[in-house]
Amino acid sequence: MPRYQPHVAARPSWRCRVCGAAWPCSPARLALLGEYRENRLGLLIYLAALLDEAAGDIAGQTGSDRLTDRFLTWARAR
Repeated sequence: MPRYQPHVAARPSWRCRVCGAAWPCSPARLALLGEYRENRLGLLIYLAALLDEAAGDIAGQTGSDRLTDRFLTWARAR
């Protein structure tokens, strides 16, 4: 049986090291929601810090104008 591999970002591309999708990919989002299930504000602060790093790494690339949606919008409380 294959072992679980965490879906983490490959920098500076900010693509998932496991599945190759734009990070945070769906499995990474699920893992982050589970890890921060009692601290949504902490999750948003963590993602905002990563957004700042990613903005510097992928500035000017296709899709860089949608980084806020990619990193933060999905994590807001509904």
